[in-house]
Amino acid sequence: MVKKKFIKVAIDSPAAAGAGTLAKSISKHYNLLYLDTGKIYRIIALTKIKQKNKLDISFLKKKIKNLNLKSLQNKELLSDEVGTEASLVAKNKNIRKLVHSFQINCAYNPPKKFNGSCLDGRDITYKIVPDADFKFFVTASLKVRAKRRFKELKNLSNKSSYSKVLKSIKKRDKNDYNRRISPLKKTKDSMLINTSNLSKRACFLKIKKIIDKKINS
Repeated sequence: MVKKKFIKVAIDSPAAAGAGTLAKSISKHYNLLYLDTGKIYRIIALTKIKQKNKLDISFLKKKIKNLNLKSLQNKELLSDEVGTEASLVAKNKNIRKLVHSFQINCAYNPPKKFNGSCLDGRDITYKIVPDADFKFFVTASLKVRAKRRFKELKNLSNKSSYSKVLKSIKKRDKNDYNRRISPLKKTKDSMLINTSNLSKRACFLKIKKIIDKKINS
């Protein structure tokens, strides 16, 4: 039996561009460990919101070290409040250092049952997995992203309005693109995927074609 090649996929994107859905599909198809890196910052943000005080680094270090990936599926993490707070938490150099260590370990040391890893976030292509076999920058227009997030929140029975969601995403974009530490940016070696006018299936097939061409050559 020929052993499948270990592959690393890195995806960066602004909020609600569809990167998470794509990354999950890619991970399932190629049997890769999937990590939504932004959810780790959301876990920390939710903790901060609930504690209503300054976060203790030693406490966070222990929390991240013992982090169960299943906890990243908590629906509370999807709220606009948590998302906005997460983009602020991500500016903290000490917190990023802790999170980066966890992310790097997931990328390079996934459980043996997987054929590799697939991470999506804001600084994955150049900070976390700079030697990734495949790099993508997934984006969509601001209005499309706001509509998607509004629909997602509505399905979760969240009473947030479209205008509020639009304002929240604009704020997040500003924080993500302009922060001093690990800002969101497209690297020269990342393939641009604009999902504005593409279905989920079409986006997946577009990336699958790129990956298959390389691993089968």
